[in-house]
Amino acid sequence: MSEKTTVSNPEKKPGTGKNKEAVIQVKGAVNAFGSKVIHDHIDLDVYRGEVLGVVGGSGSGKSVLLRTIIGLNKPAEGEITVFGKQTSFAESTRMRALEMRWGVLFQEGALFSSQTVAENIAVPLREYTGMSEALIEEIAAMKLTMVGLPEDAAQKYPSQLSGGMKKRAGLARALALDPELLFLDEPTSGLDPISANLFDELIKNLSKSLGLTVFMVTHDLDSLRACCDRVAVLVNKKIITGTIAELRQNEDPWIQDYFSGVRGRAALVEA
Repeated sequence: MSEKTTVSNPEKKPGTGKNKEAVIQVKGAVNAFGSKVIHDHIDLDVYRGEVLGVVGGSGSGKSVLLRTIIGLNKPAEGEITVFGKQTSFAESTRMRALEMRWGVLFQEGALFSSQTVAENIAVPLREYTGMSEALIEEIAAMKLTMVGLPEDAAQKYPSQLSGGMKKRAGLARALALDPELLFLDEPTSGLDPISANLFDELIKNLSKSLGLTVFMVTHDLDSLRACCDRVAVLVNKKIITGTIAELRQNEDPWIQDYFSGVRGRAALVEA
């Protein structure tokens, strides 16, 4: 494996250089379930303002890595920091402060089925702030508009929404506290190509307009091409980062098949 394929070029995209601030740092992380090791001493920096796509085969631990970074999964070894603060084994008051600075969109939106869209968006506002109900309602309406949902979606329940609308509602909730960092877990999974493309455009526009740092777990090559400054590949229990063009030069069989196979050709990005 050449040096070219393991380190992205810091001059190509804003927010990906060595001199930029790393808002997420994973150092020597080991994730294991019993005797099964998922990640074996992996290192990863995610820089302020970049959109990082995370890919890997089934069982490579993409969602496990996301959950470990936000403190829902405890690594067997290693250190993970977000905004310079450890998330592994952090005390509850420190985690609460960190959680106010990030938003998470889980797969399928993870909306509360018994609550309306507006009530779902209000959950973090009620949990983390002392805002009045009037202000919470105003913010919820604003977030709906921000993600492109119509005003009447506010009073609908998740069961009344299409797949794309559920993802947008979940995104509105993730953005409720005006986070600096956004975690997305398979945001276009289950969407038709048109809805997926529209969601990609939404993420790209929001990341630019709000100055968000985005950590996006995905399997969608079109999303990588449309949104991401760099890609992190989980393969053989390790992690390899680079642009799509750089990763296409990597000799690992899985990476070659993923980026240079029939489907991967559409994601070619010229250096």
